[in-house]
Amino acid sequence: MKSMSIEALKSGVQDGSIDTVVVAMTDMQGRLTGKRIHGQFFLDEVLKHGTEGCNYLLAVDVDMNTVDGYEMSSWERGYSDFALVPDMSTLRLIDWQPGAVLVLADVQWLDHTDVVASPRQILRKQVKALNEAGMEAMCGTELEFVVYKDTYEEAWDKGYKNLIPVNQYNVDYSILGGSRIEPLLRRIRLSMANAGMTVESVKGECNFGQHEIAFKYSDALSNCDNHVIYKNGAKEIASQDGYALTF
Repeated sequence: MKSMSIEALKSGVQDGSIDTVVVAMTDMQGRLTGKRIHGQFFLDEVLKHGTEGCNYLLAVDVDMNTVDGYEMSSWERGYSDFALVPDMSTLRLIDWQPGAVLVLADVQWLDHTDVVASPRQILRKQVKALNEAGMEAMCGTELEFVVYKDTYEEAWDKGYKNLIPVNQYNVDYSILGGSRIEPLLRRIRLSMANAGMTVESVKGECNFGQHEIAFKYSDALSNCDNHVIYKNGAKEIASQDGYALTF
């Protein structure tokens, strides 16, 4: 992936084309969590020092309820902060959010040691071990999703029952079936390409409303970074267009 340079970020902030930097980490559910930071403040402060997040972010369930049994944080030990340290090699434009770029963060304690339970730090450790053994991890992820004509709010109100898929029959490899939702699929794949990902293709799948966008394989860390950004971005784009999309 070709990342945006710091110089390009500075230029964008200066001319007003960039006003927001999303700083995000990957949580235990594979979701992006973090902050939207004013562009100039990012350049003045966060680029040098990082930003902070509550350490409960790696000790919650899918509904963001705190879970017992974690050494890093609990009601007994208390909840403090850890640092989100931007990995500037991941900086990229996210054109579905006007004026915004995104950078992924490594998670560290305030003494600059790694938070070893962070998914990205776990992967970094494994990649390093493989490299030291003379190997390199390469991977591709196959991400298929189902799209509903309901919005996320309508799906919630329905209790996630009786939702209307965008296709009412098996559209596996069907060009006609894909055409019914091509405006959304096109927008997602072009936005991901603009975010530095190598998009290969899109095709229909067998379940009602199911589609797949394929990306070229790459080194494990870059691919997994792209994986989580794609999932988040596809949902945001679908929501903007009045759909609910789920992986």
